[in-house]
Amino acid sequence: MNNNKQLKNRLLLLGASNLTLSQRLIIQLMQQRCGSPSEVLVACGHGRSYGQPSQVWMRGLSGIIGCDLWAQLDSADELPTYAFLTDVGNDIPYEYTPGQILAWVGECVERLQRRSAYIVMTNLPIASIETLSERRYNFFRNLLYPLCRLSRDEVVDRARAVHRGLIMLASSRNFELCEQEPEWFGFDGIHLSYWKRRKVYQQLFERLPVSNDGETSVVSGWKQRPQFAVKTMWGKEQRCQQPSGRLVDGTVVAMY
Repeated sequence: MNNNKQLKNRLLLLGASNLTLSQRLIIQLMQQRCGSPSEVLVACGHGRSYGQPSQVWMRGLSGIIGCDLWAQLDSADELPTYAFLTDVGNDIPYEYTPGQILAWVGECVERLQRRSAYIVMTNLPIASIETLSERRYNFFRNLLYPLCRLSRDEVVDRARAVHRGLIMLASSRNFELCEQEPEWFGFDGIHLSYWKRRKVYQQLFERLPVSNDGETSVVSGWKQRPQFAVKTMWGKEQRCQQPSGRLVDGTVVAMY
């Protein structure tokens, strides 16, 4: 991907809307712990599924486990590697079962651990999900997941099952699983409040080990914003060579 010998580490970011909305902030805060510049591999996108293709309005993306990030990771040089996984509950309103979702996430964890990645993952914000009223649930389901026909109670039951399953997966696979507080979230109960994102991610990334190049005041803006390697728009495939994004500090970003 990049032969720059100055790269200090590799960051892998997997998720959906929360990751998409805070991508640069997340990179910055991870680098404050782990050092920079970095090679960053990202699989994100509003409505992104961990296991199956997803369509949000006119834009389509593959499932995370089927994207080209993994081929790139398998062919990459050895670097200290840190991974952040979030938005796991995004697949529930697509009506996938807890077993399917946990299998997809478990496969991601296995692939990351084969490359000795240090993994931090957020669990589902179960307390926030449980407080959603029937009215709020129906409003956001119709807005964000118009094809979903699951009732509020069915979604809550599946969320509880995935929440329990991730706890078991973290225990068996030995990675950092972070519980999320209900006060972190906005009105919809699943997206972090804009004003709390920095504090929340700082708290989450305290789980990452501090490298000799960490604990710095890394503030690096986009020199070139990343574009998806492959996506469809109105059913037509679009491709972009990777890495497609760069930060001022020399960090390179590939987005899949």
